[in-house]
Amino acid sequence: MSSRDAAPDEPAELTVRCQDDRAVSVKFCDLFDEDEDCVHYAIEACAAGLNARLDGVAAWNWSADLAPFLEKLSEDFRGWEGERVWQTNDRDLTVRVVFRSGGHVGLTWTLRPWRMSVGSWEASVTTWLEAGEQMSTLAADVRHFLGQEAGHRR
Repeated sequence: MSSRDAAPDEPAELTVRCQDDRAVSVKFCDLFDEDEDCVHYAIEACAAGLNARLDGVAAWNWSADLAPFLEKLSEDFRGWEGERVWQTNDRDLTVRVVFRSGGHVGLTWTLRPWRMSVGSWEASVTTWLEAGEQMSTLAADVRHFLGQEAGHRR
């Protein structure tokens, strides 16, 4: 599901792979501190014929960021109706999540650079994971990558 390519203390990157098609992935990388409340990172979406990268995605040290959203989803491992959506404040990264029978969760990652003119480009990939353990692991890995565990910011 995910992998870290650095020492445990230095989460240089995090890759989320689709369980159905390993060629479909999302990679978090190139993390840097902005200030004590914010870090920036790049996110890459890959699939057959697609290689998209979005730089400068902002992660805030607030409860509304991606890690808490994923943690809440992992708690709902029995499922939900409809779609759940999270996006950055700048709306450059959007994650749409659906639950399917059999305990599978589809996360559609949409990259859209907010600094460019309207209609410049947009790319999406969908990764499928198991609702329980894989979602919990993803939430913990994202929290670790962003340096948010136990209130710690790198």
